[in-house]
Amino acid sequence: MTTFDVVEICAGAGGQALGLDKAGFEHALAVELDENACNTLRANRSGWKIAEGDVADPSVWRPHDYQGVSLLAGGVPCPPFSIAGKQLGANDERDLFAWAVEQVAVVQPDALLLENVRGLSMPRFAGYRQHVLDRLVQLGYIAEWRLLQASDFGVPQLRPRFILVALKPDYAPYFHWPEPSKAPLTVGETLVDLMASGEWPGAQAWAKKANKIAPTIVGGSKKHGGADLGPTRAKRAWAEMGVDALGLADAPPTPGHPVDFAPKLTCQMVARIQGWSKDYPWEFTGRKTSRYRQIGNAFPPPVAHAVGSAILRALRQEGQPRHVETTEYDPVYKVLRSAEGFMTSERLMKAVALDDAAELERRIGLLSRDFEVEIESAGSKTAYKLGKFKAFVGQEDHGRHDLFLKHRARIS
Repeated sequence: MTTFDVVEICAGAGGQALGLDKAGFEHALAVELDENACNTLRANRSGWKIAEGDVADPSVWRPHDYQGVSLLAGGVPCPPFSIAGKQLGANDERDLFAWAVEQVAVVQPDALLLENVRGLSMPRFAGYRQHVLDRLVQLGYIAEWRLLQASDFGVPQLRPRFILVALKPDYAPYFHWPEPSKAPLTVGETLVDLMASGEWPGAQAWAKKANKIAPTIVGGSKKHGGADLGPTRAKRAWAEMGVDALGLADAPPTPGHPVDFAPKLTCQMVARIQGWSKDYPWEFTGRKTSRYRQIGNAFPPPVAHAVGSAILRALRQEGQPRHVETTEYDPVYKVLRSAEGFMTSERLMKAVALDDAAELERRIGLLSRDFEVEIESAGSKTAYKLGKFKAFVGQEDHGRHDLFLKHRARIS
């Protein structure tokens, strides 16, 4: 049988890794920055090669050594695109999305899989997404983005993930996005056995009250304090289900707790809500806060399993081929990229079918956050010229290096 190998970057504690493993991929390498997450990977898969350190540091691993693998995959850092953050995108030292895409030129895998938060799907990053698609076309790949809901794959949580899949032309027509597989259980149904494991008499009544799926689990980062279950809105949703979201418990409630007690969740319970279960067994190492961050920042294994299986079927050229539609995310970017020299606002608006000058300025403003945009004014006329992409793609003189070293202890 043919072996399908994967190199996984920014592997975290193994959510995507376990899903890809279940799909049938064999890990040639997993690269991860966080020591605790690496320890968890080693504890669960002792035979895997784990490289610990900055994924962009050539002393940690050499992409060229893995040329020709079946799949290059990763869950690159989310904060640059998170709605809850500043959405600095290409200007965030944690942004490795563009760098990961650039590794396709070196590794030349049959397929690429990158996942991130929903924020990357928003208009703020239209130019960034367009650049990624265009760059993959230059490298000989056909790429698509899709927003998938974890709850469509049995995960009892509102957790949208924005996913990029790119394949070589021989395989791309055979890739079909996975269809929703099953409805999730409620939080109560998912956790009732764990909540009752300490012989708390209120477990059954609590489970009936916790009759919804969970809000998004937020792992957070080392820049913030201890573990809790997310922002104010999430805490209110947890409270309605009878859960105290201000921190985590070390153990489930016991007979000494009142029947109407609002328990905190344990790390084991949070892992269950993220999709780890008897079908996706995994052990987490480290202290409680570290374990929670590992769990909360992960790609749910059932979703990774579904996407990985779809990619594997494409690599085997199974099923009916389809016509892959090319999506255009930012026509302003595309027109400016193709222009020779400066383009006046009038010409640009005509080219992209815009009749609102204010809307053009807004789009240029968004574009200029991730690209250098030169602006020339002559009387009442304004002209634009698209410059360099600001993101880190491996440049030795990029500001990412100094910022990374400065904030190294707080990056997760």
